[in-house]
Amino acid sequence: MPNAWDIGSAVLFASLDFEALATTSGGFAATRGRLDGSMSRSEVLDHVAELAAATDLPLSADLENCFAHDPAGVAATIAEAVAAGVAGCSVEDYRGDPADPIYELAQAADRVRAAAEAAHGGPTRVVLTARAENYLHGRPDLADTIARLQAFEEAGADVLFAPRLTDPDQLRQVLSAVDVPVSVLVTPGAPTVGELAQLGVSRISVGGAVAVAAYGAAIRAVTELRDQGTCGYWELAAAARPAIEASFTR
Repeated sequence: MPNAWDIGSAVLFASLDFEALATTSGGFAATRGRLDGSMSRSEVLDHVAELAAATDLPLSADLENCFAHDPAGVAATIAEAVAAGVAGCSVEDYRGDPADPIYELAQAADRVRAAAEAAHGGPTRVVLTARAENYLHGRPDLADTIARLQAFEEAGADVLFAPRLTDPDQLRQVLSAVDVPVSVLVTPGAPTVGELAQLGVSRISVGGAVAVAAYGAAIRAVTELRDQGTCGYWELAAAARPAIEASFTR
């Protein structure tokens, strides 16, 4: 699922024959000149509703830690995202505190359980992804990550995700330890998409990387013009123009 960061990127990706989209907390924050993790609950939920309405494709919402430490708060955030029209959403076990980054396992599982009840209990059942954030926050503990993913599956998660876990042998261990689909964040040095499929990975995403790459292209374009006086970026613009003209409206 390509991760869209605004209406334009969502509409553009939808025109390219993808079957589903996801949001990206970091990409969205960048559109407001902020870093990942700095957006408020209301800002994220408004953004999710905007992107859910922008295309006909199913949308999975990156809801970070659901902006709550307690299970009831997690459930409330999931319920609002469901009401906004998402087809899926996520909850992670990152506390938001770099000094103590990961919730204790029991609390993390309780939060996933509450999220699953909110995701599955309404008139529309949405796909809940439960994220184990160890590898994103300096805790490359495979045994603990597997224990968390197993607990999250037991708590009702539909999809499991441990971002930055890309070693093929470790992925095999994860895949053999759980019975629901596993998602992988595609990064440099990770197995190729084909290799991930052969391992048994069910879903891939790019997180905020494509959004950052778009900003990278913009930086390269304006600095090229300023420092070299050339406009090589027009080649990339020309490649994008047909898709933009075909998918955007007046």
